[in-house]
Amino acid sequence: MLTTDTVIENGKATIPKDLTKEIKSENLWYQVVNKKGDVIGEVNTPKNIPKHYTINQLLDIEKQKKFRDYHIVTELDTFLVQPTYYILGYKNELKDQLYDLYKNYSQGGLPITEKVPQLEKQLLSKDASLQVINNQGKVISSFRMPKTKQQYEPLDIISRKIEKDKYESTATIFHDSKKNYSWIFHTPNKHQTISDYSIIRKLVIGAVVVTASVLLATISISIWNAFRYGGPLLLFTSWLGRMGSGNYSEVLTEKERKRVFRKNGKVRFQYRLYSEVITAFYEMAEQLSLAEKERKQLETTREEWMTGISHDLRTPISTIQGYGHMLESGHYNWDEEELKEIGQTLRDKSEYMVGLVEDFSLAFKLKNNVVVLETKKVDVHQLLQHIVLKFVNDRTIKNVQFSYVPVHLQPFIQADTRWFERMVDNLIFNAIKHNPDNTTITISTAIKNDHILIMIQDDGIGMDEETQKNLFDRYYRGTNTTEKTEGAGLGMSIAKAICELHKGQIEVKSTLHQGTAITLHIPLSTNQQPD
Repeated sequence: MLTTDTVIENGKATIPKDLTKEIKSENLWYQVVNKKGDVIGEVNTPKNIPKHYTINQLLDIEKQKKFRDYHIVTELDTFLVQPTYYILGYKNELKDQLYDLYKNYSQGGLPITEKVPQLEKQLLSKDASLQVINNQGKVISSFRMPKTKQQYEPLDIISRKIEKDKYESTATIFHDSKKNYSWIFHTPNKHQTISDYSIIRKLVIGAVVVTASVLLATISISIWNAFRYGGPLLLFTSWLGRMGSGNYSEVLTEKERKRVFRKNGKVRFQYRLYSEVITAFYEMAEQLSLAEKERKQLETTREEWMTGISHDLRTPISTIQGYGHMLESGHYNWDEEELKEIGQTLRDKSEYMVGLVEDFSLAFKLKNNVVVLETKKVDVHQLLQHIVLKFVNDRTIKNVQFSYVPVHLQPFIQADTRWFERMVDNLIFNAIKHNPDNTTITISTAIKNDHILIMIQDDGIGMDEETQKNLFDRYYRGTNTTEKTEGAGLGMSIAKAICELHKGQIEVKSTLHQGTAITLHIPLSTNQQPD
């Protein structure tokens, strides 16, 4: 009752007033301890009881069930909240009184003959009686108690300690293991009323009470089971109804939440049987909600792809279609140079469309992990020098300056040269395409820990934060065959996927009107010796 009704909020424990009054009236003390050993709530605690417990103190309490002069009852609660330790302490005055009698009036484990009058006077003041038995259970001495019982069986003593309510008096027992004598201190049982009924009347009343109790218990259990098992099922029905309509974000309404949980976050008693089911419902709702978000994201991505495909194919198709109509009409007299120019345009547009379709196919394969790398140890400088020279010697690229600055080492990586070259090509081509004439593109390398850093840096127009955030998304802005755009299309998405296949990372830093730097972090090969 104490652990259930104690409310823990913001690291403090609050004990109801009625329980506080009950604890004080019974001369008990009560503490609530958090997982760090700090006392976060207490009632009627003596001054010699600490406000913080060490690990050793808690272990001793659990082992001995005693702390200093107090007997202890404990409970550990870990259900739906931070681990909390509850301590209830009390003094066993009867045992203390018996020990005082034994200390003051015994010698060698037996009562001192000269002090028997004082002993009996002490017993009279407490309305108590005393028996002394030896190790075989034989009664050696008896004070203020008729000698009706001369011998105790071993289980008689255990029964007196455990089944106290069966007896008219409370028996407190002290055993001296060195002297092999036990003192049994009998005091009135304050929690039991002895009625002066005849045996027959007791039997009749007992039978009526038992019958009525069984009937009442049966009805109570039936009502309790209906409340415990039926109520939660109705709640689950409303959950399933909301989930069936696709409302995954609200598993419990606020009203239902108050019915299921206490203020301290614990599940109420009638729902504890279903605590695992409640947890499973929450997990299922989260998974369904995530699946719904992924489905919507997939629809959005599909629409973006379709928009991008339409955007990319519309311009070359329009050009091809226009030239086709002009050639078909027969209204024009074309000379050889014009026909050559038209053919060149048609071929360029066709090659662009073929490349675009190949990019679609490659992006799909990379997304679904279909591409398999055939890696080998590669000299990074030779590979990058080859790639840069390819752009330098490309006559179609005009008014762009290239610079290659390698690190003063000969680093090796494990790479698939074909795919690695495709990745770097895409990054350099992106820097060319989206910057004005007379832009300088610098390719450099550096070593950091066990990675090589490959940096493609330009002094062009740069990017805003939104563009940087979405730079590697497929079809963030799409591409255009006739003019430069701010989006990176599929090229940057493909470059990122190839980098990740090489167990690397890619990062971008850019400032508007100052340029862009893209850095590849690629793991170095474990063997850095030339073959």
